[in-house]
Amino acid sequence: MMIRNLDIALLRAFTTVVEAGGVTRAAGVLAVSQAAVSQQLKRLEEALDCHLFEREGRRLVLAPAGERLLAQARRLVAQNDELLAAMRTPPFEGEVRLGVPYDIIASVVPPILRGFAKAQPRVRVSLVCEDSHVVREALRRSGDRGGVDLALTTEIDCGRHGETLRTDRLVWVGVPGGDAHLKDPLPVSLGASTCVFRPVAIEALGKARRDWRAVCEVSRLEPVYAVLEAGLAVAPLLRSSVPERFEILGRDAKLPTLPEFRINLYAPPGLTPAARILAEHVRTAFSGARK
Repeated sequence: MMIRNLDIALLRAFTTVVEAGGVTRAAGVLAVSQAAVSQQLKRLEEALDCHLFEREGRRLVLAPAGERLLAQARRLVAQNDELLAAMRTPPFEGEVRLGVPYDIIASVVPPILRGFAKAQPRVRVSLVCEDSHVVREALRRSGDRGGVDLALTTEIDCGRHGETLRTDRLVWVGVPGGDAHLKDPLPVSLGASTCVFRPVAIEALGKARRDWRAVCEVSRLEPVYAVLEAGLAVAPLLRSSVPERFEILGRDAKLPTLPEFRINLYAPPGLTPAARILAEHVRTAFSGARK
């Protein structure tokens, strides 16, 4: 009898789609394209010779075979991560403060921290969530209260001591079936004055000579999502971070095209051993997800 092996990467894609609530969010978590995630699911279904998901309207739900697979898939992925952690060098100790902007905190950070906690259980990671330029300013205060050791940012460019881990398109988002994009002036849900998306979106609307009005101006995403769900406005978000319950507005919405942003990692010289190992883990997480 021929020996068959399951690819852990396929199981990880499957469990991530379930946990993230859809292919779009899972693609953001894994830092790959939606097409790549869909292809991994297809390969897993072919390997198991069954359908793992079903469609209920716009929602993707588990099929009976998917329900049976989920617990075992989670266990295999966890055992894979635990084995890799156990075979590596002895764990580091210490504390690292990681700065992350609100716009990628939910879509990018959870799997990175989960994997790092398993690999380096003696390193304590504290998150500082602010807008990107505030996070970069906090790097200058490393070691002080409110400072950070490492920073992930979303920016048009990449600054000194930074490295780009991924690029992502800024897109207009609305509620499915909504008509906010048809209104004049255009109702827009924007970040506060420190939000990096705000000036870019305003500039694009100005060049398109599109009148607009602010409906919500905050740093956190929860109020932005609430306004979107109510169908009261559109908002600029990174493509990979758009929740499944919203839709990306295409050219037929007649909204101006927005630029690509970079997800950058800032790891300045003089890092502690614990901070260095976290920085390397972040790099590995992004590069591994692209393979």
